[in-house]
Amino acid sequence: MTRLESQPSPRDLPLAPGLGGHDLATDPAIEGAIDTIVQRVGEHSRAITDVRPPRGEMAASFEEMVKRAEAMKGRPLLYKYIGSGLGNGALVELADGSVKWDMIIGIGVHFFGHSHPEIVRAQARASIEDVAKSGNLMSNFEAYRFGEKLIELAGRNSRLSEAFITTSGAVANESALKICYQKNHPASRVIAFKHCFMGRTVTMAQIGDSAAGRDGIPLTTQVDYMPFWNEKAAEEVGGTTRFIDHCVWRLNQFIERYPKQHACFIFELVQGEGGFNTAPREFFTALMDVCRDKGIAIWDDEIQSFGRTREMFAYETLDLGDYVDVFCVGKMTQACATLWTEEYKPRPGLLSGTFTGSATDFTVGTRMLEMLDDGDYYGENGLIAQHHKAFREQAQAMIDRHPDWFPPALFVNDLIAGEGGMMRFTPFGGDKQKVMAACKACFDEGVVLFWCGHGPYHVRMLPPLGAMKLEDWPRVFEVVERALAKVAG
Repeated sequence: MTRLESQPSPRDLPLAPGLGGHDLATDPAIEGAIDTIVQRVGEHSRAITDVRPPRGEMAASFEEMVKRAEAMKGRPLLYKYIGSGLGNGALVELADGSVKWDMIIGIGVHFFGHSHPEIVRAQARASIEDVAKSGNLMSNFEAYRFGEKLIELAGRNSRLSEAFITTSGAVANESALKICYQKNHPASRVIAFKHCFMGRTVTMAQIGDSAAGRDGIPLTTQVDYMPFWNEKAAEEVGGTTRFIDHCVWRLNQFIERYPKQHACFIFELVQGEGGFNTAPREFFTALMDVCRDKGIAIWDDEIQSFGRTREMFAYETLDLGDYVDVFCVGKMTQACATLWTEEYKPRPGLLSGTFTGSATDFTVGTRMLEMLDDGDYYGENGLIAQHHKAFREQAQAMIDRHPDWFPPALFVNDLIAGEGGMMRFTPFGGDKQKVMAACKACFDEGVVLFWCGHGPYHVRMLPPLGAMKLEDWPRVFEVVERALAKVAG
């Protein structure tokens, strides 16, 4: 039996024998009941084997649910996605009876897919705890165990040593910004890349480079935007070195214009919403060296990229761990967190909150970290690299069959791009309306995916690589190709 197939014992809990909580966690009757739950969920899950269309007899009840959901939100659903509560790996069953390939999994949240037995087991174990939520004044140990595991993994190749656990990626980013402000007080300006996304709180919406995201919000945070790496632009200005030198010059201009006023530079090492954009290591080191020299905090936001790059952390993939002062993670970790180095340790009182997360967040989050660590996902020949290769082969074959669907796009060298488990392709010249139409057509045909970028636009996938098989890719692209044909007309 491999580690992933094993069933870690609740006796791993550091609770002393004799405690009521220890007896509860090790109760053989409860463990037997959990085994039954996992087994029965698996039996239902395995009945889902392929994409299927909506079932006519469920149309009326489904439309009623959609109407109620839309009335609650006050606007139409982007996709008519209401899950039934069951799936099988990369396949998900919706409440209209359809089954679809889920290639976006809630924007990258569920790396191990739907109805995974280890995740079901972790959820069931969390359900017996005395309360649903933990907080800074009331916490069971699972919250600390999650943080311990995260620090252990992060500390292998960085100086990150402590963590604050919280409920969302945006709050993790808010906490990171507080740490940078406090350390570098009274500096109040922020440097970020164009096309970055930071979350949807008032402050993060101001930093994120989206006009719609900050529509109607008073602008109280001062942000200086830097260009992100673009291979096509680098070629046009005379090469990599010339492009990087120009960016360093731009950064120094901001610093000279506002001396000692920048608290931090936020780095998304792989841009998410901005278009799954990547950059070479020398681009980042040139900018980070300037930050170090000027005492500007280097803040690495890996909320979307964590776990999906060729190494577990994007900074490991690029060998940048020594540069990182402050770090944020979320999405696939379930619970979210801000980490920092000893130098950036915040003073008491700066970070707190009623909730740090739910018991399920911590038990599932810890189990996911263990599974990522124990699996064969990383390295040049790891599963993530193999899946990325399989994705590229399928996308390229589709382009070769239909070159008229894939005209050149502005500032795009490669119509297939991304990093590891962050995958994109660019149909229809990156035209916004056509790319959005393509995504919606894919949903109707049986593949859930989404777009990214701010022009050109791309089709993006964040597949559940922890549950997906390499042989699934031709089946996914068979549906994608059918959908794009409808948009191409």
